[in-house]
Amino acid sequence: MKKVFAAFGAVVFASLVFAESDKVVLSIDDAVNYALENSRTLKSNDIDLEIKKRAADNSWNVFIPSVQVSGTFRRANKDPFPTYLSSLTSKGIPESVAKETLKAKGIEEGELIHWNTVGGVSVSWNFSLAYISAIQASKAAYEGQKISWEQNRKDTVLNIKKLFYGLFLQQENLKIQKDTLESARQRMVQAEANFKNGLVPEIQLLQTQVNYENTKPQVEEAERVLNQQFDTFAFLLGMDVGTKIELSGSIEPVYVDVDTDVLLEKYGSRNLDIQLMENNIKSVKIGIKGLELGNFVPALAVNFAYQPLYTGSNAFKFISDIGSSDKWDDSGALTVSLAWNLSNMLPWSSNMQQLKDYKQNLIQMELALETLKENQKMNVKKAVDTLNQARAQIENMNRSVELAQKAYDMQYKSYRNGTTELLDLKDAESSLNQAKLGQLNQKYQYISALMDLESILNVNLSKTE
Repeated sequence: MKKVFAAFGAVVFASLVFAESDKVVLSIDDAVNYALENSRTLKSNDIDLEIKKRAADNSWNVFIPSVQVSGTFRRANKDPFPTYLSSLTSKGIPESVAKETLKAKGIEEGELIHWNTVGGVSVSWNFSLAYISAIQASKAAYEGQKISWEQNRKDTVLNIKKLFYGLFLQQENLKIQKDTLESARQRMVQAEANFKNGLVPEIQLLQTQVNYENTKPQVEEAERVLNQQFDTFAFLLGMDVGTKIELSGSIEPVYVDVDTDVLLEKYGSRNLDIQLMENNIKSVKIGIKGLELGNFVPALAVNFAYQPLYTGSNAFKFISDIGSSDKWDDSGALTVSLAWNLSNMLPWSSNMQQLKDYKQNLIQMELALETLKENQKMNVKKAVDTLNQARAQIENMNRSVELAQKAYDMQYKSYRNGTTELLDLKDAESSLNQAKLGQLNQKYQYISALMDLESILNVNLSKTE
């Protein structure tokens, strides 16, 4: 049933997102969800996580005894019959009587007496305190893989969101350029009409035509670049290259009040890089403990072997004689051993050298952890400064856009009345476009810095505030 509902949900999602047969409408949440479902890298990470999980769940299998069952048909190169015969004749029994006696026991001269049947069942169980460390190491490896898995998912989400907003910014930039192009066209059309009516000189008409023709290739180039970047975006999402994508939404940041010291105190320990390094340090400590136990504590080995040997004359009929104690012999045994490799304790042995390497690696990793924590402080402060600066710039840009729009409207009205030169109108239009682009850029900078800060602290600040 779950698969049915999942399939139904996918159909509904497709019907909503693929509004037209040749266009895909994506909100930022749609883009993230699509990438999470179709990313090949994340699918590979899922497999890695499953491998580590299976290893951790079954790490106790080091305590499972080794059981081996064997069966052997053996042919002796030397004829054993003379040995049987001499065992009787040496007691003074005539050879003819001895042969009759052996025949009565099923022992006769011929090929079959060369063969015998040997079975074997052996059970071995080994125990070392180092096994406990091995189990702990498997658990730690799984915990580390879970952190890496989460980190890869969050990195994917962060990259997709930044690409989405980056494309949105370029898309808005292209709209402004197209609006500028349309304004240039309208001015050219108006100048043509005014020239025909004798209201403006030919030089003014030529200026509007040149301005329009110079603006058109710039807009076409910006559109071509944007389409190429949309192809890259589709590829990263897992869609076919060339899929037409329409972005749904806007670049409107959610403002949060942040303080570097407060953020580090509340969320500093949630950083995934720090968690992964702490887990790696834990794994190395487990490895050191395991090596020390393996070097300085003896291992216990318990072995039980049952090895039945069929002594009847026809080795190929051993099944019919199962239960006959006079035709079966057992050479198996139970052994309990303590093994202690004293060479491993020598300072120059490979095991002791490996132990020293582990301890030095531990020191390096602890230094790396301190570096990560200091880098986190620096990056959090940098992101907070960027947020505060971008927020202040956005407020300034809002006023700039209002003033630039008002100035442009006044210049446009004057231009239509013939009291303002085209160059003045172009300057006003350029100022308005710069103000709009600056406002969008600062909004993007704020959103990008907030996403970086959330990634560093592994927290959604817009929901926790």
